[in-house]
Amino acid sequence: MKNRIKDLFASGKGNILSVFYTAGFPTLDSTAAIATALEKGGADIIEIGIPYSDPVADGPTIQESNKVALENGVTLPKILEQVKLIRKTVKIPIILMGYVNPVMQYGIERFAKDAATAGVDGVILPDLPMDAFLAEYKTTFEAANLSNTFLISPTTSEERIRKIDNETDGFIYAVSASSITGARGEFADTQLQYFDRLKKMKLKNPFLIGFGISDHTTFAKASSYGAGAIVGSAFINLLKKSTNVAADSEAFAISLKNNAKS
Repeated sequence: MKNRIKDLFASGKGNILSVFYTAGFPTLDSTAAIATALEKGGADIIEIGIPYSDPVADGPTIQESNKVALENGVTLPKILEQVKLIRKTVKIPIILMGYVNPVMQYGIERFAKDAATAGVDGVILPDLPMDAFLAEYKTTFEAANLSNTFLISPTTSEERIRKIDNETDGFIYAVSASSITGARGEFADTQLQYFDRLKKMKLKNPFLIGFGISDHTTFAKASSYGAGAIVGSAFINLLKKSTNVAADSEAFAISLKNNAKS
């Protein structure tokens, strides 16, 4: 069964741009138009956020988008319908990212089956403990051909990173700082040392760097260490003030990848 995430990384392509945005934001039905525009602009992966009322790892930008999206009436079943619509034109990998509570309320097995049917290639559920995933959900996700991505941070031990690497079949999400999400300036030396340490570990899975990626400079710097980078808050800030989400989304993706190494 085809999995677009595995195919993408197996191709050896560098400078992978993964763009996160919240489903149902800024309007309930803008999700598909944004995805189409991002692919047209050169994004390699789309991460669609499942809004949640009590986020713990998200900064104020994503928290606000969650609030607006929930007020707009988005739900997990609605998101899966939107993914089906996106899949009629978009070919790049689609990942659903959110907290485990809404997924458990939907039903893990039902979610895995319906997500795969809709065209989802993987999930990122940061608050799903790895031990629980391995014991209870891995088989379900594998049966649906869904990749599950784990997060690591600067404080994650080498032993745990190695364990995560062994249990990963797509990519590892390397959080750039031990903090909440949000656009920042240039990376600090300690962050670059952390990226370099990951690079030297020669992990079997590629890693994408997220949290704090805001422009071409930070994207290019992160891509010089990992396989690419993930941008979220900076894009959501753009959507918040956009009057043409399709045109602005395409231009945003182009601006991040422009002049990056190939």
